[in-house]
Amino acid sequence: MAKIDSLFRYLIENKGSDLHLSEGQPPKIRVHGSVTAIPGEEVLGGPSFQELLAEICDPAAFERYLKTGDLDFAYEMDETSRFRCNYLKQQFGLGAVFRLIPTEIASLESLGVPEVVKEFGHMRSGLVLVTGPTGSGKSTTLAALLDYINTNFNRHIITVEEPIEFVHRNKNSIITQREVPIQTPSFADGLRAALREDSDIVLVGEMRDLETISLALTAAETGLLVFGTLHTNNARKTVDRIIDVFPADQQSQVRTMLAASLRGVVAQLLCKRVDKPGRTAVHEIMFATPAVAAIIREGATQKLYDVITGGKADGMQFMDESIWSKLREGMISAEEAYMKAIDKSRFKKFLPPEMSHLGDASGDSPSGGR
Repeated sequence: MAKIDSLFRYLIENKGSDLHLSEGQPPKIRVHGSVTAIPGEEVLGGPSFQELLAEICDPAAFERYLKTGDLDFAYEMDETSRFRCNYLKQQFGLGAVFRLIPTEIASLESLGVPEVVKEFGHMRSGLVLVTGPTGSGKSTTLAALLDYINTNFNRHIITVEEPIEFVHRNKNSIITQREVPIQTPSFADGLRAALREDSDIVLVGEMRDLETISLALTAAETGLLVFGTLHTNNARKTVDRIIDVFPADQQSQVRTMLAASLRGVVAQLLCKRVDKPGRTAVHEIMFATPAVAAIIREGATQKLYDVITGGKADGMQFMDESIWSKLREGMISAEEAYMKAIDKSRFKKFLPPEMSHLGDASGDSPSGGR
């Protein structure tokens, strides 16, 4: 048993999501969005801390981390406990953050994801984007959607991830999981290779650069169903982000490609609950209708708001509608609704008098899933 496992067990027993270790600080865990120190633990540091980190890591990868200051990998403590690990260097020395990954893949229903999202699993080609800030549950939602496909369809699904988080077992589909940089050098390389690997569906863990985004658009155009993630908060920002990655002289062509290949966007945020401990997900859902395609081609993304709010019959949902629904059900506070909303004026009137100063907050930047 690794020495660090006792800290992981404390995290699991206290229903935490993340373990934070930093030289010069005691170990800390995040529970339902709040970070607190583990009682009775000493400040971390010195050779013993380096040994603690090295024990669960491939020796060559650890040497690379000591040189470069960053490392991502996954660690499996036992059959029911798997962690996404990020090693870093910080101002006082070494540090690490571990995210607990459930080994049981939750269903879309149990996650509270709207039923209409299953429609993306029925599609045969195109680009589907699941977006949201870091820690908003994008990976969990995508894993549930892939599991739905795996259970109900015969497909070859390739995932390109850094690191592999949820481990999928073959059901009705074949799932090939590849980790960056171990089994493939980069997201772009993994995506390029998938075009030659008889795949039906490709999951790209992160679409973070021009090359990866360009390849994802091409793959979607050539008949693959591509699932990707971006760190954007709503459908409009997602479309803008993809186009803005490209040089100005290519943007007109990219708008045409995106209009043709985009099938939809699911934007997700996590809100702190007030009815019980925990967090609940809120969603914006956009399907690519002819009206959406025309707006993308024109570059008039400000019109997407009207299409989404008018597309309820097609299963579309504006983020603020989802937030309003959770507020009305008493699941989240007025303050939480206000902080996560896009149109804050709609929620300002529900704030208690002592929080009226929040009215000065910016209007289009919901905080992340924390």
